[in-house]
Amino acid sequence: MKNFKQSFFAGLFSVITIGVLTILTYKTDFGIFLIASFGSSMVLLYGYPESPFAQPKNVFFGHLLTAVVGMLFLYFVPLPLYLILPLAVGFGVGLMIFLNVTHPPAGGNPIIVIMGSVSPDYLLNPIISGSIIILGFGIIINRFILKKSYPKSK
Repeated sequence: MKNFKQSFFAGLFSVITIGVLTILTYKTDFGIFLIASFGSSMVLLYGYPESPFAQPKNVFFGHLLTAVVGMLFLYFVPLPLYLILPLAVGFGVGLMIFLNVTHPPAGGNPIIVIMGSVSPDYLLNPIISGSIIILGFGIIINRFILKKSYPKSK
């Protein structure tokens, strides 16, 4: 029964969170708030909030760091696409682990950034603003609705 409750609420709160990001993206003029890797973040944020990978520091800085890495490779590494994609992902993953901000869904951000040839504005919207929104929902839902200790205290 616990597994059903956990999976039900993880799915429900994922719908709510991604729904808000989708509405902000497509029904307002505020910009882009939604990226594919945020969908994967929902698995950790609502399914396994006690995981170190789901903690706010990891979610925020994991997404930001790997998006910055993707941009650095996109704009400053003059190599063919088939080389910069794996190099950027590897560098981003390595940096997340080295800096102790590992958030597995963020490992895909360099691919999103490079394949989409995004502008530097992408760091503000959707990376920073979207991460803050999903973390806000994560804290409200996990702490106040589900009564879980989130963020996990050390």
